[in-house]
Amino acid sequence: MQNRIGKGLSFAKRIYLPRIIGLAIGMLSVLAAIAPLGLPGWVWILLFFNGLAWPHLAYQLATRSHEPYQAERRNLLYDSLLGGFWAATMQFNPLPTVTIIAMMTMNNIAAGGQRLFVHGGLAQGIGMLVSIALFGPGLELATTQLQIYACLPMLTLYPLAVGGVCYRLAIKLAEHKRQLSVLSRTDSLTGLLNYGALKDSLHSLFNTCRQEFCEVVIAIIDVDHFKQINDTYGHVVGDCVLRQISAELKKNLRQGDLAGRYGGDEFCVILLNSSLNQASEVMERLRQVMCRYRNEHLPELRVSLSVGLASCRSEMADPTAWLDEADKALYAAKNSGRNKVNFTPDDIVSLT
Repeated sequence: MQNRIGKGLSFAKRIYLPRIIGLAIGMLSVLAAIAPLGLPGWVWILLFFNGLAWPHLAYQLATRSHEPYQAERRNLLYDSLLGGFWAATMQFNPLPTVTIIAMMTMNNIAAGGQRLFVHGGLAQGIGMLVSIALFGPGLELATTQLQIYACLPMLTLYPLAVGGVCYRLAIKLAEHKRQLSVLSRTDSLTGLLNYGALKDSLHSLFNTCRQEFCEVVIAIIDVDHFKQINDTYGHVVGDCVLRQISAELKKNLRQGDLAGRYGGDEFCVILLNSSLNQASEVMERLRQVMCRYRNEHLPELRVSLSVGLASCRSEMADPTAWLDEADKALYAAKNSGRNKVNFTPDDIVSLT
């Protein structure tokens, strides 16, 4: 509900300025067209109200409504109704009539698409019938020089105002799309890459490494006895530990290196242009930092990490084989006492 109200308010704010500009300069077109017709005084009062006061009243009606979006759509229909009324009151003088109807139709399509276009057209028709009922039918085909000049601001300034609104909306949508793209690739707890984004990056880098023969190392990091931490201290503390690891990764990795959450308590790091020795040093620093981690409310809590490393080698068939190598190194570290950084035997051979 709150989200719908927020969108409605945003909708009303986007239309506010174009309505101020459009109705004010549209009033000039109508003014020039009805001046020679000798209409009663209340018509002039209505014209000035429509051109100068209505935009502000419409904005207040929309922003103070419990359903701003629906209120603003009604306001757009009132605009169309009055547009049709003025078209018939001008006795369908060609240039000002086409100018006003076209601009209002453009506004309806921009604001509500085909549905508002149809409803707006019906509202314009009703407005025309009201005017014809009041003043009788009329047709004035001659357009004076004054009426031509009076329509020029509507033909130039109003499209600029609508274009400016559409441009700002496009920029905002592009930013929202970028933010959604980031969110779709980010793990909500740690702020690192999520599993899907990590796998995509791994596949891409594997192919690049095979083509360009560059050195890339992956590290799989596991929190030792993490289930025991959750069972003893609770999941809130467990989440704090995971966030601390992610913070240390962000702090210690180089620009271009990638880190993501690989599983519940596992992380995967992709170290670009890095040898096994260099990757081992980075992971060893992380292991030591987390060994020194202390929670001031739980001084007895200790955290240790087991890490498995694997370099990308030419004999690997696919990224899954690469991950399997790192997994083997990780389980070897866990089976040999935990709290250590480990290579696979094949990587140890390649180092020697």
